[in-house]
Amino acid sequence: MKYGKFASVYDELMADIPYESYVEWVGGHVRSGKLLDLACGTGTLSQLFSEVGFDVTASDLSEDMLTVANQRFQEAGLDIPVLQLSMDNLEGLEGFDAVTIAIDSLNYLETEEQVRETFRQIYAALNEGGHFFFDVHSVFKVDVIYMDSPFVMDGEDVAYIWHTEPGDHPHSVVHDITFFMRQGERFERFEETHEQRTYPVETYVQWLKDAGFTVGSVTADFTAEEPGPESERIFFHAVK
Repeated sequence: MKYGKFASVYDELMADIPYESYVEWVGGHVRSGKLLDLACGTGTLSQLFSEVGFDVTASDLSEDMLTVANQRFQEAGLDIPVLQLSMDNLEGLEGFDAVTIAIDSLNYLETEEQVRETFRQIYAALNEGGHFFFDVHSVFKVDVIYMDSPFVMDGEDVAYIWHTEPGDHPHSVVHDITFFMRQGERFERFEETHEQRTYPVETYVQWLKDAGFTVGSVTADFTAEEPGPESERIFFHAVK
């Protein structure tokens, strides 16, 4: 997945994400140590983890995202190494106390085997007793909510028209987004196509167990509650 210009507008589009709640969730299980933030995007969450005491390594497949993240870290005076890699290929990485894949990034993997390989790779990268945290879109969100497009945002500096349609696989979606980004007195138009795929909760649980994990909790929508039929975002905590 190449994000291109999307990296330049990502932070504004994600302004409503309660990143602090994510840090609190992780901190409720592990308070310090080496943390690998996979698919870190522009590094917002990596910075927060570093500021509360974690020894953070940030990674993403997108060079554009990592450029923004690295600038963020430098401006904040943080020494956070950045790696460009795919979450299903972590060869050589080890010794981590926690690994995170935040804000439905796992849903960008195209195949079941990529998800399963990601779980295996993370298991190998963790210390014994290490923690794995991630969240995904629910089947309900992909199959029902996303099909109620188009979605429109009209911000001061960024606007978009967002169309969705079913993907080629069960519980998958194709997002076609047209952005309008302010450039001085004018707006520049550009387009992005993103594909995401999710699976039922019980499938993720089984794949975690197959990789060797013990599943600690499955919750929904930034709460401590179990997922319901109309939950939108599912959170998983697993332990090696």
